[in-house]
Amino acid sequence: MRSSLSTVSPETLEQLRQLSTCAVSNAIEQFQVRTRNEGFVSGTIRCIYPHLPPTVGYAVTARIRSSSTPIAGRCYYDRPEWWSYVLTIPPPRFIVAKDVDDRPGVGAFFGEIHANICRALDCCAYVTNGAVRDLPQIGATGFQLFAGSVAISHAYAHVVEFGEPVEVGGLQIRPGDLLHGDLHGVHSIPVSIAPQIPEVVAEMSEMEKELVQFCGAKDFSLEGLIKKIQTVSNRLAVPGSDSQ
Repeated sequence: MRSSLSTVSPETLEQLRQLSTCAVSNAIEQFQVRTRNEGFVSGTIRCIYPHLPPTVGYAVTARIRSSSTPIAGRCYYDRPEWWSYVLTIPPPRFIVAKDVDDRPGVGAFFGEIHANICRALDCCAYVTNGAVRDLPQIGATGFQLFAGSVAISHAYAHVVEFGEPVEVGGLQIRPGDLLHGDLHGVHSIPVSIAPQIPEVVAEMSEMEKELVQFCGAKDFSLEGLIKKIQTVSNRLAVPGSDSQ
């Protein structure tokens, strides 16, 4: 599976880690590779550790349940084939778990033990429409969580399927998709344009800085603002995009 997945260079990954999801999202819009109302999880899934820096990794997908007992395995992390599958995705790995219970979040699939195992397997973050727990312990490790709720118990949390596309928070995620998350949430980055994103973000940030400075200038005027906005719009065409 690993050989069939598209990846980006370690340098690009590191550059993306330095950027906010909002800045990257703005840059993706310039390429017109998708509509502006898709590509990100909904606000029902929140960042658990907003103080942590942005994180980026390749999606490792699963479907989970916690309201009924597992068919196999003595406990929620006793599933060797699941761990083997995790390693088929290139690092860094971003765990994605769709809670398919009628009432997601009855129990937490992800807690202290699961987080430490995942850190050992070069995973960087976990996103779910379900629940998480052991927040102080996981937070101390620097591992990032995005979840729909917080639970006391793991109940009967277990993996029922893995390695297939899932939808979490309205975002369709396939194994190996490049995911990027921070305090604002999680979105996907098309691998085809990922290497160009940092440069576009830098250009857009500079233009935004000019607008902000003008808004605070003594010679601010509505007429001047309109001209600057028009200038910015004309400078936003991205080579290779449909906007040209």
